[in-house]
Amino acid sequence: MDNVHFLYVIGAYLLGSINSAIIVSKVFSLPDPRNLGSGNPGATNVLRTGNKLAAGITLVGDLLKGLIPVLLVLLVTSNMGLVAATGVAALLGHMYPVYYQFKGGKGVATTLGVLFGFDWFLAIVWIGLWLITAMLFRYSSLAALVATLTTLIIGWLTTDTWTSFRENNILIVAAIALMTVLVFWRHRENIKKLLSGNESQIGANK
Repeated sequence: MDNVHFLYVIGAYLLGSINSAIIVSKVFSLPDPRNLGSGNPGATNVLRTGNKLAAGITLVGDLLKGLIPVLLVLLVTSNMGLVAATGVAALLGHMYPVYYQFKGGKGVATTLGVLFGFDWFLAIVWIGLWLITAMLFRYSSLAALVATLTTLIIGWLTTDTWTSFRENNILIVAAIALMTVLVFWRHRENIKKLLSGNESQIGANK
């Protein structure tokens, strides 16, 4: 990776490190999301304040910081390795932000943003899986885990038929695999709560 490519990846990480939930909460004079519910600085905790507009802005902000770096790199290069690294870097920035002592969110919306940059079909699949799982079980964390893992599997099975990329799709699948591992790792406490029956359902205030 040359110096310019390295700068793209670092830029993606730094953009990903900007936490939408914390900034939006300050603008709307809401409680710090790190002191609510699960303590995760993300859209779900902002929603617990009852401010749907703030939660929606947070969601869009987190999504865009995954999407924008990938799209910018795609504008200047066809190097799929760099595209894949940029997406992963943006997600790492959200999860382990340099601006907040490396304590960030769980990466759900940012993962979706990166997927939109990689291939719109996979992002739509992710949304559909999230909605179905959330409606059936009412657990946001479970919906995110199911959607992310299943999208990885579908991406692997359909790697030769995507519309956005003609070649080197395997590099994108590898990036999605790494992102899936990161999402599961950041949700490890939620997984424990799901298994014990203590996870908060969508709409709960605790």
